[in-house]
Amino acid sequence: MTRRIDLLLTALAPAIWGSSYIVTTQLLPEHSAMTVAFLRALPAGLLLLLIVRQLPPLNWLGKIFILGALNFSIFWAMLFISAYRLPGGVAATLGAVQPLIVIFLSGLVLQTEIRGSQILAATLGIAGVALLLLTPEAKLDAVGILAGLGGAVSMAAGVVLTRKWQPPVPPLTFTAWQMTAGGLLLLPVAFGGTPELPTFTPANLLGLAYLGLIGGALTYVLWFRGIARIDPASVSILGVFSPLSAVILGWVFMGETLSPSQGAGALLALFSVWLGQSKFTFSGLYKVPSKISS
Repeated sequence: MTRRIDLLLTALAPAIWGSSYIVTTQLLPEHSAMTVAFLRALPAGLLLLLIVRQLPPLNWLGKIFILGALNFSIFWAMLFISAYRLPGGVAATLGAVQPLIVIFLSGLVLQTEIRGSQILAATLGIAGVALLLLTPEAKLDAVGILAGLGGAVSMAAGVVLTRKWQPPVPPLTFTAWQMTAGGLLLLPVAFGGTPELPTFTPANLLGLAYLGLIGGALTYVLWFRGIARIDPASVSILGVFSPLSAVILGWVFMGETLSPSQGAGALLALFSVWLGQSKFTFSGLYKVPSKISS
């Protein structure tokens, strides 16, 4: 029962992340993506620091900035570059390879068991997201593809190293440290080429508050809590809830239609999540000495 609750709470994070597209396009359409990313991370991180009233010890600063870069700065930068240069379906499908990277990176860095069911689940998750979002008219761009894959690698490394480097503090404190570090690293990127500070309408401020407090602080507390309690491969496959949530919200609030192939993709994505959490194994599917279940 405890594991089930942990999975449900962790799954809330990517499900809420799926709302970011609607919030950004409807409440923040005219602002730079990197400026939004910076304002999503740093104010929320500083607010959490005020709540926890605890700074990281000096010997943890290097690790915190590495994690802040991987989980926030680099990941969000690559995400926005791929989103600008690729159709949304292509960008999301590239991001869906992240669980596969986590599986093998966890085996290498954390010496965790690599299960055949998790490899199959991650592969089915990619297929489900592709059916859900990819269209035949999608155009490819080399820089966008590299950015999409770079974002997947960054997030995967962030998941694995977040599990490896667990300071003796609550998830709220760990999140505050990482969000603040990530926001600080985004500062020169967000405002380096901007001579004037942007102005914000009440709708803009509402969107930023949602992205920072709900889509940022709350979700990452749940995400990092899950990483500390569940193996990284099982956590990463939950990421398919983000595109699934985005499609459902677009259907409910934006009047978008759902095709039969999208319905099949949604079912396949959900099945991949179930398979990724199951204890079902495949003998001989993949072998790493003394680390593979049979």
